[in-house]
Amino acid sequence: MALMITDECINCDVCEPECPNDAISMGESFYQIDPHRCTECVGHFDEPQCVQICPVACIPVNPAHVETRPMLMAKYERLTGDAAQPQPSVQR
Repeated sequence: MALMITDECINCDVCEPECPNDAISMGESFYQIDPHRCTECVGHFDEPQCVQICPVACIPVNPAHVETRPMLMAKYERLTGDAAQPQPSVQR
């Protein structure tokens, strides 16, 4: 699932630079997360960095964007172009 930022956000500016996918940006009133870019840091880190650093705990899972870990990994690979390379076959 992608994450989301609730209206409890205090605009402290700490989450945006932590996002490895550039999914966080300033919205009309508070920060927002682009669900098409959010991988919950899958492929980069073990835990979502924005959640780890948020001082007010306003970054829950977005129920409108349900994704499994394999789906998040596929999104990471699409965003980074870092798909696993197939192993060359061995000639005998």
